[in-house]
Amino acid sequence: MSESHHPLTTQGLEVRLQQPGPIPLNADFCCAPGELLALVGPSGGGKTTLLRAIAGLYRPSGGHIRCAGETWFDAAGGICLPPQRRRIGLVFQDYALFPHLTAQANVMAAMNHVPRAERAPRAARWLAQVRLEGLEGRYPAALSGGQRQRVAVARALAREPRVLLLDEPFSAVDQVTRRRLQRELAQLREMIDIPILLVTHDLEEAAALADRLCVLHSGDTLQSGPAETLFRRPVSPLVARLLDKHNVFSGRAMRDDSGDVYLQWGPYRLDAALPASVESRAEVDWYIPPSDVVLHRRQRPSRGERENPVCGTVSEMVVLGGIAQITLTFAHTRDSLRFEIATHAARRNGLARGEEVSVSLLASGIHIM
Repeated sequence: MSESHHPLTTQGLEVRLQQPGPIPLNADFCCAPGELLALVGPSGGGKTTLLRAIAGLYRPSGGHIRCAGETWFDAAGGICLPPQRRRIGLVFQDYALFPHLTAQANVMAAMNHVPRAERAPRAARWLAQVRLEGLEGRYPAALSGGQRQRVAVARALAREPRVLLLDEPFSAVDQVTRRRLQRELAQLREMIDIPILLVTHDLEEAAALADRLCVLHSGDTLQSGPAETLFRRPVSPLVARLLDKHNVFSGRAMRDDSGDVYLQWGPYRLDAALPASVESRAEVDWYIPPSDVVLHRRQRPSRGERENPVCGTVSEMVVLGGIAQITLTFAHTRDSLRFEIATHAARRNGLARGEEVSVSLLASGIHIM
């Protein structure tokens, strides 16, 4: 999907890569200075290959990469700058620190562009920046996973890079350390005004940290935009599935003689906004976020009860602490509907497997793909 409309200064990163194989690529995205773009998608989707191509460690057969007003790669023009000329800060999944060098010496190893006499004090400053004062003389084996990760970040930034590439940077640490490192990355962003690319499998992490998400599948850019947009308005059932969204159904777009538009879903006529490009009676895929499913309360009417009411059977109820995840099945389709409500509300309404319940599908939440 093209992103040519995305505002990009000459200092940003622009990636347009195509190749049929051996690793298929059809990637098209931009990242502005100070922006954090998360590349998400399944394993083998091409995310790490793209980072390696940007870093100059992999040469695709077609396309171009530009950064900070400079062409790093242009297949048609025969340009392919070597890694050392691209000024990349790269943090690997396993940190890739030199085990025989201290934390400070690891950071100094990235400073070939700095006069020798200035390297040690500058490396100490970078380590202080990532809260490792006093640990300059430690070797990687004597550091915790979180501390090694911070040394890797300090080393990446010590190159004074034009772009920072983070390849699953938090996957090797425990959950508590991971949350702390995520907070530190959010703070670090305030200090550096360069494009940052984050490869992650963790959708919550991507949504929390990134300005925009770019969904990749088999090297193909399927959709990019703010997390909220992608989560509420995926462009296809495939994107919804890759973003772990479940409420995807098929129906028929309808326009009646009086000009009213609606969505026919089995026996239900659902109010929904139809894109102008969709013809009447066309088969369409549609999605509704769980937050736009409203349970009809047993004893008293609730908000939106008259809006798109549908009736289903509880096939699954999973209680996770204070939240109950409810799955409804319907007579007219094999696709199920998932939503969450407070556990006490589920119990108060007598929800249990096999129970018939009514819910409303809020029209504002129904998204025609």
